[in-house]
Amino acid sequence: MTDRDIALLTNPTAGKGRGARYRDAALAHLRAAGLTVRNLTGRDADESQDLAHQAVADGVDALVIVGGDGMVHLAVQALAGTGIPLGLVPAGTGNDVARYFDVPRRDPRAAADVVIGGRTRVVDLARSGRQYYLTVLAAGFDAIVNERANKMTWPKGQMRYNLATLAELRTFEPIPYTLDLDGVAHHLEAMLVAVGNGPSFGGGLRITEGALLDDGLLDVVIIKPMSKAGLIRTYPKLFKGTHVTHPQYEHHRVRTITVAAPGIVSYADGERFGPLPLTVECAPGALTVLT
Repeated sequence: MTDRDIALLTNPTAGKGRGARYRDAALAHLRAAGLTVRNLTGRDADESQDLAHQAVADGVDALVIVGGDGMVHLAVQALAGTGIPLGLVPAGTGNDVARYFDVPRRDPRAAADVVIGGRTRVVDLARSGRQYYLTVLAAGFDAIVNERANKMTWPKGQMRYNLATLAELRTFEPIPYTLDLDGVAHHLEAMLVAVGNGPSFGGGLRITEGALLDDGLLDVVIIKPMSKAGLIRTYPKLFKGTHVTHPQYEHHRVRTITVAAPGIVSYADGERFGPLPLTVECAPGALTVLT
């Protein structure tokens, strides 16, 4: 599988500068294996998006991302439906997509070996209009926390999300939702609604535990109203997926969902996705991944 022409697209600031270091290690390793590598770095998200689309238009044999789930999100917009595979050299803070495909998360050369191996897997994406995502759409308390954290300049990393969580928890009230699940309407109050293509987001929070990447379905998880103390107690269970036994947990598998709630801006793959209401559908087999 050498003699391939691949594009290596890097977010150099990912993981507090890990991106640039991991790129250098992966680039040398890929070229030593005989691959032709285009070394691409955008100055910002828009330029990176343009570089991804250009690489796909040029017909590269793979688009390999050095960065986190945000960079994957950007690449997926260019790769959806093309059959050109996505490769991963994880360098972000969450790296949920790398978890999905068992790509080594702390060794850029080992991640590059997955690319060199050339084995692929075809998976679904979730689609809303012209936008796609691979992991989970957050449309509730988790999205509100993301909005607050993104406005904070201090501290950096996970602690910022912990502080944002505590700040929002003080005043948070359950949200009134209108959901359309494959044509069936539901009116309810909930802490959050998550729409998963995959099982986790946010660095291993297994909110949509049990979601399969290739079943042609989306997994909708509803966390119904609970006390703030209950929410804090349940939070650690998300890392193990054991929250599924909680009486306020509800799970549906659907092909299409419309989710509406006042004042909520949704997040997907950790990136700002769009204000509700949104209709999300499964796009079966829309992405090929090197794994």
